[in-house]
Order: sequence, then C-alpha cells, then structure tokens
Amino acid sequence: MPPVISIITPSYNQGEFIERTIQSVISQNIISLEHLIVDGGSTDNTLKVLRQYDNQISWISEKDDGQTDAINKGIIMTQGEIIGWLNSDDIYFADTVSSVIEYFEAHPHVDVVYGNAHHIGRNDEYIDNYPTEKWSYARLMDACFICQPALFFRRRCVKKCGMLDRKLEYCMDYEYWLRLGTGWFQNVY
Repeated sequence: MPPVISIITPSYNQGEFIERTIQSVISQNIISLEHLIVDGGSTDNTLKVLRQYDNQISWISEKDDGQTDAINKGIIMTQGEIIGWLNSDDIYFADTVSSVIEYFEAHPHVDVVYGNAHHIGRNDEYIDNYPTEKWSYARLMDACFICQPALFFRRRCVKKCGMLDRKLEYCMDYEYWLRLGTGWFQNVY
C-alpha cells in the first residue's frame, strides 16, 4: 500500500538546518508518511546528517538544476496521495501532518489545503505570523497569502495542473498556487 502522504525536502548545503527539518517530520509520528530529501550534491555536512536517518527517510544527492528541479524530482519519485514540500530550513508544527490527513480524509472533494505559519529564526524562535488569509483567488492574484510549507495538495492536482515551472527559481510556489487556484480548481480550503 503506498504512503498516504509524501513530504519532499529540496536541499543544498543545508547541513546546519536539515536535521531539525527531518526531526520535525519524524516527530509527526505518521506511519503512512514518506519523507524524501532531494539534495543537489551538497559539499557541507548534509550527507553525514542524512546518513544518520537512513532508516527513517529516503534521500538522493546529485547535481540538479536548483530547488524547482529538486521538488519536481521528488514529486515523480514519491507515491503519496497527498504531497507537501518542506524546505530544508523549515519545520512543521506538532500534529500538522495528522491534521492535514484527517481533513483530506473527511473532505474527499478537496484538492488543496493550507493553514497558518510562522516566520522563524535560525534557532526556530518565533519572529512573526505569516500573513495568511481566507481563500480568494482574486486576492491571491494580488498577493501571495499562502505560506509554502503550510500548503498540501492531492497528487491528482499534478495530473491536472502539471509540475512546477523549472524556469522559476524563487516564486515557483506562488505561480503554482495560481495554477492550482484557476477555474477548474475550486476545491481549495
């Protein structure tokens, strides 16, 4: 049986942060979760950290064309019905993944969910709330009010909407949210 949820972490020379990211996923205590780290060939201590978690995560390390390429590779390589990506310097709140799974299971028509998030510092200290807003496609066209680590989507979205745009290095998430939110994606919560 494939995992219910796949978490993809793009990484490159993030040895300083990657362990806490991994631990934040492991601490979710979800048996049907796969966590794939797609590393771009790090030259710092990232690989040493990844090897310590060989029995709890999957990972690859090879040259890639940047973050967007890494995320797309992860989407292809994973199998979960629900997909999220968590950058290598981000963490999840406790019970994030179980809440996401429960919501998707209770609402099979929903394709995308997102929630609140915090800006955090180097040591996970709270800085400020991310300015999250209630769903409105018209508003999304004016401002990105969805924090990337706090959004999860069903794999069927990829079949309808495609992969992330590899030409984009920094705003690939926002552009993808706009595609997810277009006319045929009304089921965003």
